[in-house]
Amino acid sequence: MVTTPAPHPQAPPKPTWDPRDPVRPLLRPTIRIRLTLLYGGMFLIAGILLLSIIYLFTAQALSDSTSQLPFKVVNGTVQPTTSWCRLPESPTGDQLNDAVTLCLRHQSDLALDDLLRRSLFALLGLSIIAFAFGYAMAGRVLSPLGRITRTARQVAGSDLSRRIELDGPDDELKELADTFDEMLDRLERAFTAQQRFVANASHELRTPLAINRTLLEVHLSDPGAPVELQQLGKTLLATNERSEQLVEGLLLLARSDNQIIERKPVDLAEVAERGVDQVHAEAEAKDVEIRGERAPAVVQGNGVLLERIALNLLQNAVRYNVPEGGWVEVTTEAKDGQAVLVVSNTGPVVPAYEIDNLFEPFRRLRQERTGSDKGVGLGLSIARSVARAHGGRIIAEPREGGGLVMRVTLPI
Repeated sequence: MVTTPAPHPQAPPKPTWDPRDPVRPLLRPTIRIRLTLLYGGMFLIAGILLLSIIYLFTAQALSDSTSQLPFKVVNGTVQPTTSWCRLPESPTGDQLNDAVTLCLRHQSDLALDDLLRRSLFALLGLSIIAFAFGYAMAGRVLSPLGRITRTARQVAGSDLSRRIELDGPDDELKELADTFDEMLDRLERAFTAQQRFVANASHELRTPLAINRTLLEVHLSDPGAPVELQQLGKTLLATNERSEQLVEGLLLLARSDNQIIERKPVDLAEVAERGVDQVHAEAEAKDVEIRGERAPAVVQGNGVLLERIALNLLQNAVRYNVPEGGWVEVTTEAKDGQAVLVVSNTGPVVPAYEIDNLFEPFRRLRQERTGSDKGVGLGLSIARSVARAHGGRIIAEPREGGGLVMRVTLPI
C-alpha cells in the first residue's frame, strides 16, 4: 500500500514588494507609520479626555461659585454666609465693595484649588490607564520580535528545521522574519551537505587506511621477510596509525561542533575513571602517577563525547609531563549548579601567551606541528568543541612550577 506524505502547512504569503528594491511603496505599512499612528492617536485621545474632564470640572466649579455666594442681602443689609467672609458692621459704600470683592476673590481661589486638585487626580488616573494601554499595545506590536527570538533560540539548539513563517502586514518585522527564514534555508542546506560530506569522508578515508594497515600487518607477520623490509613496514604502520588518528580526530571535531540534541544523565566521575583506565598503562610506562578524588557530578549530555574530553586531557597530561616523578591529578565535583572536571599535571613551564594557541587545531607547545609522537594536535580542540556543544567551557591555566591546570565546567 502506497501512502502519500502529508502536505506541509502552507507558509504565509511573501511580501508584495521586493525588499532589495530601493524604491519602496509609499503606502507600505511600516513599523514607524504604525507606531506613529498608534501613539499619536493615543496622545490625541488622552488629550481629548483630559480636556473634557477639566471642562466638566470647571463648569461645575463655576456653577458652585455662582449658586453659593459667600454673602446675602437681607432687608437691604449685606450679611456673610461663610465664616471666612467678613464684612464691616456699619460699612460705607467703598468699604462694603472692598469687603465683597475680597470675599468673591477668596471664593474664586477656593474654586481654583478644588479644580486643580480634581485635575491632578484625573491626570493621575489617565496616566495609569495610558501606561497600561501603551504597554499592552507595544507588546502587541513587538510580539513578532519575541517569535523571532524564540525561533532563533530553537535554531541555536541545532534544530535548523524551525521557521518563523511570520504572517501579518508587510512591514520591517515581516521583512526581517522572511530574511531570517531564507538564511535558515541556506544554513540547513549547508549543514546537510556538511553531514553528508562527513559521512562520505568517513567511509572514503577509513577504508583505504584500514586496507593499508591490514596489508602491512600481513607482511610483518611473515617470519621470512628481510629485516629492512620489517623495519620499513613498522615505520609505515606507525605512519598509517597516525593518519587514522588524524582522520578520527577530524571527524570527531566536525561532529562535535554542533549542539547535543539527545542528552542522557552522565556522571563526570565515571567518565574520568574510564579515562584513567585507558591511560593507566601509558602513565606507568612514563613513570607518571595518577591521583585525585572524584566526587559524583551528573550532567545531561553524550557520554561518549564527554569521555573523549577526559581522555584527551589525560593523554595530554601524561604525554606532556616531566621525565621522572611526574603526576596527574584528576578531580570532579558539583559546585554552584555546575559540574567541574579538573585535570592538573606536572610538566614543562607553559607561558601564559601560549595558552590560547593550545586550543587551535594542529597546534602544540613550542610550535610543534609535525614529527611528534605525542598526538596529531587535535586533542584540546576536540575537548573545547565538545564542551561548547554541551553548553560548557574549558579553561587552561599555567601551573606554578610547570604544567597546566585544565578546568572543564558543564551545566548540571
